Parts: sequence; structure tokens; C-alpha cells
Amino acid sequence: MNDEALILFVKNPTFGKVKTRLAATVGGAMALRIYRALLLRLRQTAEKLPLRRYAYFSHESGSAAEWPADLYLPRIQQGDDIGQRMHHAFEQVLSENRRAVLVGSDIPGLTASLLKSAFQKLNEKDLVLGPAKDGGYYLIGMKTPCKELFENIHWSTGEVLEQTLRKADRMGLSYALLPTLSDVDNEDDWRQHGWDLEA
Repeated sequence: MNDEALILFVKNPTFGKVKTRLAATVGGAMALRIYRALLLRLRQTAEKLPLRRYAYFSHESGSAAEWPADLYLPRIQQGDDIGQRMHHAFEQVLSENRRAVLVGSDIPGLTASLLKSAFQKLNEKDLVLGPAKDGGYYLIGMKTPCKELFENIHWSTGEVLEQTLRKADRMGLSYALLPTLSDVDNEDDWRQHGWDLEA
């Protein structure tokens, strides 16, 4: 049994399939370039920490050049919605590791220190969450799989974090919150991080 594992939830970077709201204003090609830049940032952050890394792809394993087997254990997401897919990932990873933290792939503000803090908080809490400015969360960590946390949640709405915390309270789970960050859904989100769209 290993100690800590990081789960990266990744959409395969396919033209027309990623960052569709962003693509509506910047075009599909630029949206794909931006998503690839976000994935690079995520890998650079993840590789700063000495832990097991699992890359959960949306439909097929990523490029071996970008996701080398000595750094990432490739997996495919399974489930009908994001909640089922996250629960399935936790079930798999926590059968091999004591603590696991799952993050999305579109959070430019995510840092290695935030990830380290998430694992530290799991020493004392059952659950750790990183709130997103849109009302969801960009990070969730736990020590024991908990299917109920992912059921009957209104995904892709501003109620996700609140509903999840209410469930945790009802179940008697202790939790800690990380600083709030913003994800990249549209052009304004991207520009507020100071990255040049034309680069």
C-alpha cells in the first residue's frame, strides 16, 4: 500500500471536444491550444511532488511523450456522469494508496504547495475540497471511497460545492477547504490569468 496518490482528470485534447464555451469566442483551434497549455501547466505542477500519479483520460490513453509511463499510470474514466467517473477513480486508486487527491485539468492557479496542503489536511480530516469560483470544486481528496458524495449532485452548476458539503455534514465527515480558485471556461477566465491568447 502506497501513501499518497494524485489523480489527474484529463479530457483527451481533441479539436472541437475541449473548452467548447471558450471556443465560441476564440475558435476551436485556439481553444485546443489553450487546453494543451493547461495540460502542460498541470503536468509541470504534478511532477514537483514525489507521489504516485494517475492520469485518468476521457476516452483513450494520452501521448506517451507527454504522459510517460514512468511518471503517470494511465487509466480511462468510467461512468455516465462526472460523479460516477470520480467515484470509480477513487475506488481504484484508494485500493492501492492510503490517501488520494483528484484535480481537474483547467485550473491555472493550482500549485504544488496547494496539492501538498491538501494531502496534509487529509492527515486530520476525512475530506478536503478546493472550491472553485463558479460554485463547484477544482480538487477533492479523501482516504476512503464514498459513493454518496457523488450521487444526486447538480453537476456543472453553482450548487456543486454546497450540495457536496451538505452531504458531508449529513454523513458526519470532517472536511477542510483550500483557497478558492477559478477554472477556465471562457475567454475572460483565460485572460484574467494574464496569459496571452495570441502567443
